[in-house]
Amino acid sequence: MAPDPRIDPAFRDLPLDALADAALSRARELGAQHADVRVERIVSQSISLRDGSVTGVSDSTSVGLAVRVVVDGVWGFASHVELTPLRAAETAAQAVGVARTLAPVARERVERADEPVHVGEWVSAYEVDPFVVPTREKVELLSEWSQRLLAADGVDHVQASVSQVRENKFYADLAGTRTVQQRVRIEPGFTATAVDRAAGGFETMSTLAPPAGRGWEYATGTGWDWDGELAAIPELLAEKTKAPSVQAGPTDLVIDPTNLWLTIHESIGHATEYDRAIGYEAAYAGTSFATPDKLGALRYGSPIMHVTGDRTVEHGLATVGFDDDGVETTEWDLVRDGVLVGYQLDRTFAPRLGLERSNGCAFADSPHHVPIQRMANVSLQPDPEHDTTVEDLIGRVERGIYVVGDKSWSIDMQRYNFQFTGQRFYRIEDGRLAGQLRDVAYQATTTDFWGSMEAVGGPSSWRLGGAMNCGKAQPGQIAPVSHGCPPALFRGVNVLNTQEEAS
Repeated sequence: MAPDPRIDPAFRDLPLDALADAALSRARELGAQHADVRVERIVSQSISLRDGSVTGVSDSTSVGLAVRVVVDGVWGFASHVELTPLRAAETAAQAVGVARTLAPVARERVERADEPVHVGEWVSAYEVDPFVVPTREKVELLSEWSQRLLAADGVDHVQASVSQVRENKFYADLAGTRTVQQRVRIEPGFTATAVDRAAGGFETMSTLAPPAGRGWEYATGTGWDWDGELAAIPELLAEKTKAPSVQAGPTDLVIDPTNLWLTIHESIGHATEYDRAIGYEAAYAGTSFATPDKLGALRYGSPIMHVTGDRTVEHGLATVGFDDDGVETTEWDLVRDGVLVGYQLDRTFAPRLGLERSNGCAFADSPHHVPIQRMANVSLQPDPEHDTTVEDLIGRVERGIYVVGDKSWSIDMQRYNFQFTGQRFYRIEDGRLAGQLRDVAYQATTTDFWGSMEAVGGPSSWRLGGAMNCGKAQPGQIAPVSHGCPPALFRGVNVLNTQEEAS
């Protein structure tokens, strides 16, 4: 296979095969039944502006190697920043030493699902590597956005920013798998603020653009209409400042993908992580109500609910070719016909469910962290038979609210009781939008909420949302993840007035 020319030459220049050979041969000599090596180079940049002036530019590069072993059924792990064959062999010996030290206190022995051997390269879908674009050019674009918003009536302050990451990863193991990967992600954004000096308050409105597995082309208009959004924000913000407060109570909701992705993330994505479901992960953000004894029986939502996990969707933040267990990625069902049917797994957890193969959810955010089970792109699928639009869904509501954009939320430690707010809320009257509302939050239990879902949009309405910074584990790790969904109609969801709740 010819090398992919898009892969960063600085990563290509590292002695990847020599490092792997040294580490793997030493691990085998010392009795490891399994060993894998990761070499990573992660380049990131963040730029921030306030009112058109630069407030920060941060550049970082992280490079290192990690060796993970299984010795007599016990994990061992070690890492180092020095990328030489000698140090790789020493790191492998250290990992074996860790495994032997832990053996007397290990409560269980590691069993890993089988996986075919893979040799190949994979590069994510993007057009322009953001790290070849001069920083000056990025600042100029953010400054232009800021000045356009500040020139509008009613906008007092603007924050603008962009974060970019290029992640290179080499993986090799004793079975013979060797892969090289490169993925790029970006998160441009802005927030406009209107200040009510007489009342001493303020309102904000941010872009609805999600972070994406794209390159710099995303910031210049591929995949998002920045010009249209910048032109619309001042008027939308002005309307929001004058909007009436919501009346609390059971309400029909049409929820836009720009809001619903976060509800999916918190109430389905985390709840179907297998390590949470068995209590293995609990200290950081809790466990899950969706325990394995309910697999195949739990009524998660209405019969139209179809949720998949995948690490393959184009431009998905969790999309890769191979995970950190050397597993080729795929797509699978988590909820089908409203019933819980699957979990997100790595090679260690798959055998516990009686599965022959992992679905590729192992990930470490650094060469100095152990891979753990991390979230895939968990997505609600659209109506496969009708290309229903958001306007069609709104037209089915006599009195209700259309929810747009994400903001704050809370959820309990079992991923069951929650409430979510948003950026914009519109009254629906007789199937039409009738102006904005304020102070809206919706509250439910996970199964009641998804059980109230009456209809979803069609394929043309499906959108990816997501976050660059999903947190998990101790020591903490950060992972990027996307969630696709269409707009959806929910009946009789409890709506709270946040101002009343706060008083």
